[in-house]
Amino acid sequence: MNILDNHLLPSLRKLAKAALVLLLVGCSNSAISPLANAEDPTTQQNAASDIDDTTTMVVQKIENPFPKRVPAPPFPKDMEWLNTKGPLELKDLKGKFVLLDFWTYCCINCMHILPELKKLEQEYGNQLVVIGVHSAKFDNEKDAANIGEAILRYEIEHPVVNDDQLKIWTTYFVSSWPTMYLIDPEGNVVYLRRGEFQAEEIQQVLNAAIPYYRQNGTLNEKPIEFDLLAYSQEPTQLRFPGKILADEASNRLFIADSNHNRIVITNLEGELQDVIGTGEIGSADGDYASAQFDHPQGMALVQDTLYVADTENHLLRKIDLKNKKVATIAGLGRQGTSNETWPGMGANPTVDNLPPRYIGTPKTTAINSPWALWPHEDSLYIAMAGPHQIWKMKLDESEIGPYAGNGQEDIVDGPLLPSIPYQQGFSSFAQPSGLTSDGKTLFVADSEGSSIREVPFNPRASVKTLVGTSKLSSARLFTFGDVDGTARRAKLQHPLGVCYVDGVIYTADTYNNKIKAIDAKTGAVKTIAGTGKPGTADDPAQFDEPAGLTHAGGKLYIADTNNHLIRVLDLETKQVSTLEIKGLKPLPVKNRPQAVAGGNAQ
Repeated sequence: MNILDNHLLPSLRKLAKAALVLLLVGCSNSAISPLANAEDPTTQQNAASDIDDTTTMVVQKIENPFPKRVPAPPFPKDMEWLNTKGPLELKDLKGKFVLLDFWTYCCINCMHILPELKKLEQEYGNQLVVIGVHSAKFDNEKDAANIGEAILRYEIEHPVVNDDQLKIWTTYFVSSWPTMYLIDPEGNVVYLRRGEFQAEEIQQVLNAAIPYYRQNGTLNEKPIEFDLLAYSQEPTQLRFPGKILADEASNRLFIADSNHNRIVITNLEGELQDVIGTGEIGSADGDYASAQFDHPQGMALVQDTLYVADTENHLLRKIDLKNKKVATIAGLGRQGTSNETWPGMGANPTVDNLPPRYIGTPKTTAINSPWALWPHEDSLYIAMAGPHQIWKMKLDESEIGPYAGNGQEDIVDGPLLPSIPYQQGFSSFAQPSGLTSDGKTLFVADSEGSSIREVPFNPRASVKTLVGTSKLSSARLFTFGDVDGTARRAKLQHPLGVCYVDGVIYTADTYNNKIKAIDAKTGAVKTIAGTGKPGTADDPAQFDEPAGLTHAGGKLYIADTNNHLIRVLDLETKQVSTLEIKGLKPLPVKNRPQAVAGGNAQ
């Protein structure tokens, strides 16, 4: 607490006590109790509409909708700010509701609420300012340049402060990601919400509160424009490519051009063959020119069918490469909830009502952030990052459901699936993000635990950890590093991609900016490319958060995500080159609004 001024301590003690009350409110599925004293804004509007010019009326005073409130502690002075011209102070935002989003850019739960924040920003642009408080988990996430890339990758349109020393985190008594605090126009903390939430929850709070502050004269409804990083970007052929898939037999390379919301097909030499998708965010099926995606990631090829993990649509898509058609085969187009993690189970499972298998039909089952795909025999295996599980779908599209993982976010070995959701003593994963196989075992890049896992195709066998943290008694999700050597000694940092070739698992050790080779039997780890420093150099090789890799013709093709490039690593010579994509036109970047260009931006 030495970072706090003494005069703040009484307020912060109140904040710590109030947080318990606010948390109970924020996590409740029932009516929002801090608003119990608020009048119905609909009733107020209807009453106002009955007034004419000749009517004299005493307007009833609206009670403050937040009985529990404490002054919001100010931000420290020595902080790095991004997505805005300069540092912001809470006192300068008086008159606005301010929503503080405590996040870290690796976190799938934090990713899930970004679209919800965008809905709020669009609906309450005149009343609300969202501020992202980036409180890093991984060392790589503390760097402001990396946070800037994450802001661009996630298309964030609000200011972000780099809380790399957890100063604001500590001040606000935050303990997990994501956490949200709402500050009212008078500068008081009035609402706390931990975990994922839907925009509708915060809409209820704001709709009930806005009339009070409007009547009280403390609500400033003049919009604020921020000078976004997106306005200074140059067009690129690819934009944050996430995953990549090579097919040596057909001489094709499939690239998930994630932030361009499309799939790019070239040959292995980089000559453009096709582009699938309009580039606009959407979920439309149809031909290549009309289909839409939302930040697609992993792909799998089965004969002339390309399967795509349409990640932010929470869908699986199927592309008929002969007829050039895109179809949706799984998902509802919205994020599956925790109650839907076990399809076919029902809301209140007991031992007596458990189904024989946790399966649903693909088109009626909600899924949650599919990130990577792998075909094996008659099934498609899915790294389902959202519920921290491996799922399995029959290629005939008859059924889909969990295959491994109890739903707890952790690195725990053991039998594939429990009989009851979240049951201890079974395997746990932590945001699985990459898949590969030797034909007998599915290897998983388990990113949040910085581990490489082994998932057997035999449903009676158990999950094991090849490299990683499963044997630790604690801190399994917080132990990481950049260490080569034996499986016991080696450490990775948030790996997102894996590719098996001849007894070796190559991994995109994403936050270490390296490509590493792992012996599939012993787990011994060795860096084969990358200095560790972000960059685009070929010799010595540099990468910037590479996320996907694939193999063909003795070469690894690497999705070098933050560099917007495809890199090629010759496995014999260990030389790295940059693939030139011939014929692919860059898409336009986000334009700076005239008002911002005129100097009215923050």
